[in-house]
Amino acid sequence: MNDTRNSADARMVYVTCPDIETARRIASAVVEHFEAACVNIVPGLESVYRWQGKIEIDSELLLLIKTRAEQVPALQARVTALHPDDVPEMVAVPIIEGSAAYLDWLDEQTRPL
Repeated sequence: MNDTRNSADARMVYVTCPDIETARRIASAVVEHFEAACVNIVPGLESVYRWQGKIEIDSELLLLIKTRAEQVPALQARVTALHPDDVPEMVAVPIIEGSAAYLDWLDEQTRPL
């Protein structure tokens, strides 16, 4: 990639959702409130985890949320408010490098007008 740049500020946030309605509600809300530039909804996920001493296996959807580091606390609060789980999965990881044009767009879309 010739047109790339490092980005200490960009984040990819992973959130699992139990159904498409929850996934769409969260995705729409975080984009609407400038907490995310884009959210991909990935169907077909199966999660295996321990909950309250029991092994659970559930079908879920995965949200791939692109945002900036400073938006992560607001994003976490909104996901927690809209998610039906007691402990929703939310993991933020840095985007180390990416298309300069895309990272510029991500930055613009996560700053309220």
